[in-house]
Amino acid sequence: MDWYSIVKFLHVATAILWVGGGFVLFLLGVLAQRAGNVEEKLQAMRASGQLGGRFFAPMSMLTLVFGLIMCGLWIGFSDLWIVIGLVGYATTFSIGMFIFKPTGERMGAMIARDGVTPAVLEIGERMMRAARLDYAVMLVIVADMVLKPTVDDIGILAAMVLVVMIGAMMAFGRARRMVPGAA
Repeated sequence: MDWYSIVKFLHVATAILWVGGGFVLFLLGVLAQRAGNVEEKLQAMRASGQLGGRFFAPMSMLTLVFGLIMCGLWIGFSDLWIVIGLVGYATTFSIGMFIFKPTGERMGAMIARDGVTPAVLEIGERMMRAARLDYAVMLVIVADMVLKPTVDDIGILAAMVLVVMIGAMMAFGRARRMVPGAA
């Protein structure tokens, strides 16, 4: 086994833990929301907040570091799929740092001060909507890493743009009205 294979394995393993673990928490929140179970929804949000800085942020950073090592030593940075992956990473990292982290901290402070209130639940709902965009971007990153599109792969690139657009519409409300049962 060579060093490239080891670094690639570490890149994929940390990506699985980061993306897969976060998706499970997101799915638990969605299922609790659909069931109308406020306590389970809050539990998923608390777990997301607790694991965000301690687990998901380190896994995402390790995924980036191992990817950068592969690019720096073996692959290079000029392929379109590398650029798409880096832009996708920057997007999801920004959502985590500028939306999930401060929103989770604010929710925690509000719950500690006032308990579970309608305002806390509304903030949690906004966080769940942002997660829809985040996971649309992550889906595109995963597809990008597997399919490795070039500028000639118009269909794949168009599908990636469509996935991000649907995620954005679901996050910002338009597609929620089109989904049966969505409020």
